[in-house]
Amino acid sequence: MDEAALNALARQVLDAAFAVHTALGPGLLESAYEACLADELSLRCIPFQRQVPMPLVYRDKQLADVGYRLDFLMAAELVVEVKAIEAVAPVHHAQLLSYLRLSGRRLGLLINFNTPSLRDGIWRKVNRL
Repeated sequence: MDEAALNALARQVLDAAFAVHTALGPGLLESAYEACLADELSLRCIPFQRQVPMPLVYRDKQLADVGYRLDFLMAAELVVEVKAIEAVAPVHHAQLLSYLRLSGRRLGLLINFNTPSLRDGIWRKVNRL
């Protein structure tokens, strides 16, 4: 997927996230926002996978499932990590960057729904492959 198409996909996902946040507001569990975002993405015909296992490769060996999951993988290209927490910490940014690196994906969105204005809860991360 070229950069323009990837950016357009990210914009569509963010539009869906804004619709969810407008309807629900802050204060719910992460699982609620994730379920509603999945429904909104389906309504908009945006292709996605949810809770995608993230294998860990160490010294050219794929290790047993260690429990890492991508909240969403959009069109096999865009990683979306959903949060519903009081404050996003550096570890959450590092988590998304690690997911991008481990999966070989270029673009990720970190979305924290627990903010009065969703604009304050969105971060875009790029993996320089």
